[in-house]
Amino acid sequence: MARTRTSGITTDALGSRIIKKEVLGKVIYRRLGSVPQEIAEQILAREIERIRLAREKGTRPRVTFREAALKYLKFEAPKLASSDILAWHIELLDPFIGDLTLEEVHDETLLPFKESRLKKDGVSLTTVNRSFEVVRRILNLCARKWRHPNGFSWLETVPLIEMERNRLARKPYPLSWEEQALLFGELRYEHNAQMALFKVNTGLREQEVCNLRWDWEAEVPELETTVFVIPAVFSEDGRSGVKNGEDRLVVLNPVARSVIDACRGKHPDYVFSYQGERLRCMNNGAWQSARKRAATKYQERFGRQAPWGFEHLRIHDLKHTFGRRLRAARVPFETRQVLLGHKNGSITTHYSGAEIGELIEGVNRIDASRSTPVLTTLRVACATPVSGGSATVKALQSVAEKKLRLPESSLSL
Repeated sequence: MARTRTSGITTDALGSRIIKKEVLGKVIYRRLGSVPQEIAEQILAREIERIRLAREKGTRPRVTFREAALKYLKFEAPKLASSDILAWHIELLDPFIGDLTLEEVHDETLLPFKESRLKKDGVSLTTVNRSFEVVRRILNLCARKWRHPNGFSWLETVPLIEMERNRLARKPYPLSWEEQALLFGELRYEHNAQMALFKVNTGLREQEVCNLRWDWEAEVPELETTVFVIPAVFSEDGRSGVKNGEDRLVVLNPVARSVIDACRGKHPDYVFSYQGERLRCMNNGAWQSARKRAATKYQERFGRQAPWGFEHLRIHDLKHTFGRRLRAARVPFETRQVLLGHKNGSITTHYSGAEIGELIEGVNRIDASRSTPVLTTLRVACATPVSGGSATVKALQSVAEKKLRLPESSLSL
């Protein structure tokens, strides 16, 4: 062993630095590997300070993961819209790690939970990783925010909790125009068809559609039209809002405008309602039944079995469809970012009439994009155009044609 300039730090024959020092009756021993002398000195200084604080203030009290999780549910989770989901994850984790101290929670002790969820419950890696994200968040709060009365953090350091990538994760499934006509034709209730049609033509998220209010509609006199401005926080409890945390501008193409006009006067506050009540979700029994019926008819309509993505189409895939059509129509990237409600690095939250006009021009392009080669490469083309659809969709087309005097092709579903 070779000594260095600092007492307690030596190097071995391979040049690796070793800390071995007794401080206040406690032995510090660490093999550091080939690190610079300065790093070794910093590590030794931290260890000495930790021992000194333990002597002056006492030791770090032991806390179980269950105690930390309860504090998280009481003080942190209520601030989030997903508080119920967080509580569900914690309930699943508790039998496996609830009794463990915070220092005992790491990859190895989480392995039984992972194996049980994958093999016994049959969930995906993505679902398991979401539970691990909750564990990470709680442990980070224990190490960086929560303190004992003696000043010690609840946890000294957060362990690395690795999350295995789910290579079989479900990918987005943007609809072709023909698939959209088939699916929407099976939406037998007017309000379901209206919401789906509006979502696929605006790219709004599900709760943005469900919470859309008439008092968010704003006139744009220079363009002789109206737009909607969704506030960053829009739920009554203050926990739900636009995902990027900013007010969201929503411009309407002719199809979306026809939906809005068809909904006027049905509810004093909310755009989408049923029997006088606001609709709180889109992924309901009617959507799932329509999806199942459409998948059954897929073979008859297109001469091939329905793809798995179509059989399991999610509400959020309507947003992916909107985004893909904007791209196919060669709408500029920055414009697409605004239309999709993504953060784009711009500090602009107010738009001029000219800028709104540019956005409207962008959403109007998605009707013309139906014939672009980009879309036809995503799906095998149908031999003949699909016609028909539900009475609701036909009624919406009729309303649009009468009020806006548009050709039928521009309202194609």
